[in-house]
Amino acid sequence: MNDGWYDTAQICANGHVINWMSISKPENNRGFCGKCGAPTITNCQYCNAKIMGYYHVGRFTYEEHKKRMREILHPLPNATLDYNTGLTLPSFCPECSEPYPWTEAKLKAAQELTDELDSLKPKERELLKKSLDDIVRDTPQTTVAATRFKKLVAKAGPVVADSFRKILVDVLSETAKKVIWPS
Repeated sequence: MNDGWYDTAQICANGHVINWMSISKPENNRGFCGKCGAPTITNCQYCNAKIMGYYHVGRFTYEEHKKRMREILHPLPNATLDYNTGLTLPSFCPECSEPYPWTEAKLKAAQELTDELDSLKPKERELLKKSLDDIVRDTPQTTVAATRFKKLVAKAGPVVADSFRKILVDVLSETAKKVIWPS
């Protein structure tokens, strides 16, 4: 019998995790983010579904689980992984499929950066923007979009590539990360 349950995560609008356990550990909740000052949320802004947080396993205490996670997890390149819980920052609501605010904000920033790339032709900038929507999701088109993104960003230069990485690393699909940044 499975007696586990999902807690609700509290995350700021810019994607900083405040509390993976906002129900069971409410003393750790905050109204605003200590890193960026943005307001925090616990529900999808489109459908009001709770943001899935820590999974409480009936036979392990949180402290036991935290110890086990530190023992078995290895650093993953480009992953937004919380080693205390083993959770990754979600990009989309699993109930309505809409992007969370941090995903929207990062996509908007990447689109604005694309508009600033004078080294790319207008058609290339449009292709790059189109690729952004496909590299934050794991779909059959992700590999194609990630390959196109990598090629166009390389043409723009290493400073631009680094800027895109800083903006998008937390919301890219794992498939896209492997194509764009293989090491």
